[in-house]
Amino acid sequence: MEIILIEDVAGLGYKNDIVTVKDGYGRNYLLPQKKAVIASASAKKVLAENLKQRAHKLAKILEEAKTLAEQLAQVETLIVPMKVSPTGTIYGSVTNVQIAELLANKGFNIDRKTITVPSVKEVGEYTATINLHKEVSAEVTFKVEAEEA
Repeated sequence: MEIILIEDVAGLGYKNDIVTVKDGYGRNYLLPQKKAVIASASAKKVLAENLKQRAHKLAKILEEAKTLAEQLAQVETLIVPMKVSPTGTIYGSVTNVQIAELLANKGFNIDRKTITVPSVKEVGEYTATINLHKEVSAEVTFKVEAEEA
């Protein structure tokens, strides 16, 4: 019996794989548990179309992420004003929310959850990493300066 897996099945295959199994295993376990569907000609056509559309969509998202990474590489150093002690140590810390707000002021709508900021304790220049896609990340430099009183 030929079936299309709806979800990953250990020892058998991954989601959207077309596999051949014994009739009893397919009819008594995989089909009732909704782990698979029978691989009819129409089901195979639907699967092929879905995979094609998904591949196109994923390629488009990846291309948009690469374009955004190139634009972020052109951004000049961001200035983060912080309250500073006389020794140069900052009060508080620089957060991903502050970096996201500074990027928003420059015209970039970046989700704060994708920004990773290093531990910042003193005045100076640092680099934040922005994960735009699982394959694409960008780096933005920011400078921590003493806030004017």
